[in-house]
Amino acid sequence: MPLLGHEGHIDMVSTLQKLAASIAKPTAIIVVSAHWETPGIFVNTQKHPELLYDYYGFPEQAYAIEYPVLGEPQLAQLVIDALNNLDVPVVAETHRGIDHGVFVPLAIMYPSADIPCVQVSLHQNYDPQLHIEVGKRIGKAISHLDNVLVLGSGFSFHNMKAFWQPNDPEANKMNGEFEAWLAEVLTATKNEQEREGQLVNWLEAPGARYCHPTEEHLLPLHVAYGAAQSSLTTIEQVSVIGKLATFALWAMPN
Repeated sequence: MPLLGHEGHIDMVSTLQKLAASIAKPTAIIVVSAHWETPGIFVNTQKHPELLYDYYGFPEQAYAIEYPVLGEPQLAQLVIDALNNLDVPVVAETHRGIDHGVFVPLAIMYPSADIPCVQVSLHQNYDPQLHIEVGKRIGKAISHLDNVLVLGSGFSFHNMKAFWQPNDPEANKMNGEFEAWLAEVLTATKNEQEREGQLVNWLEAPGARYCHPTEEHLLPLHVAYGAAQSSLTTIEQVSVIGKLATFALWAMPN
């Protein structure tokens, strides 16, 4: 919908464009998408990944979107090597295309499709501590590289029924309370062990389970946080289809 000009995504599009413009152009991008859940951590190693139109019921033009981005096999192998010795399988994926959790935000942020990207999956066990650890290992592995962007592609609110109930005061209350909690956790000056603990125990936040009936759209945030392990550089909270959503930007540690 953002790429098709849907009015409920206008603020989302402009915010992603603004965030992209606020940082140096990446040399490569590692994307963790909410739309790839696997029985381990899978890493797309293809040089020429196809687009996976992993949705249904949209207008015909949604299936004609093009984003001819290249993969980066060497970077993918670096990520795989970094994730070895986790207590879960780490798998080199050679066939699956990149899903809309990758090509939609990248087409908005970097429409020229000239930055190679590597997609990393979520583990279907939804363990927040595991996903923070994945981020830590990725962050450490790329610390010697110049300007690699780690993109957590999910959504800070993902109760799909609530999107179509814009005037439900209870839904809006829980949405607002959860986003306020998330902003405080991500921006406050605090010990990183404390911040990590709050993200691991995110279900204790107000409205957490209502805002996330399932975890997959929140967990990319945990990976991104794990890579940075600090408070945010920039936070933007905007309306998307009538619900408040948080966009977070970290500077990678030196």
